[in-house]
Amino acid sequence: MNHPQRPAHVTARSLSGGHFRYFDFVMAAFVAILLLSNVIGAGKVAQIWLPGVGYWPFGAGILFFPISYVIGDVLTEVYGYARARRVIWAGTAAVLFMAFMSWVVVQLPPAPDWKNQAAYEVIFGQVPRIVLASVCAFWAGEFVNAFVLARMKLWTGGRMLWSRTIGSTVAGQAVDSLIFYPLAFWGAEGWTNALVLQVLFTQWVLKVGWEVLLTPATYLVVNFLKRAEGVDVFDEGTDFTPFATGV
Repeated sequence: MNHPQRPAHVTARSLSGGHFRYFDFVMAAFVAILLLSNVIGAGKVAQIWLPGVGYWPFGAGILFFPISYVIGDVLTEVYGYARARRVIWAGTAAVLFMAFMSWVVVQLPPAPDWKNQAAYEVIFGQVPRIVLASVCAFWAGEFVNAFVLARMKLWTGGRMLWSRTIGSTVAGQAVDSLIFYPLAFWGAEGWTNALVLQVLFTQWVLKVGWEVLLTPATYLVVNFLKRAEGVDVFDEGTDFTPFATGV
């Protein structure tokens, strides 16, 4: 298959050697946003008013969780799928550890003079079903996002960054939402099937909308990192298996 001619300044480089100045910071930001979305935004349904529609429900995590997909786009675009794969696994491990430690702390017997156990359980006593749904949805959605972006980069020859950041988010967030909401809330108390579908669709649309709005910022970050790191990876011959360990 013939790919479009790449811009002259693009260099494909192996990630097996060399030190990247900003990779660790990007990975830390990715994991931090992921953990915040699970602590602050998980489970809460807020609402917005839409002209001609009225009040429409949406998950509160939409305020910042999509940023993890933007960072995921940056990782794959600049450092390649293999490095993004490592970060996705790091995020998965961080969420699982947070869920376990939340369970441990909730189970600790409260001191007699401390009266906030009930409120603490509401905030941090995550239902195993929701934890499972969150981890599965994140893992699958992020890998779909990274795979689509990496493949589209080859198809476009590195041009039209906006097309692959938005296109990968459309696919990745669709998988994320289709897994999370039915698995976490279908048949759950307080959640009608209609509400699950409403929130699912709204989350997907809003997440993609966030990606579109953040496209100028994505361009700035990607261009800065490519110049600063001196790298722009094209995933030719990459093993796209999620379970591979090599870079």
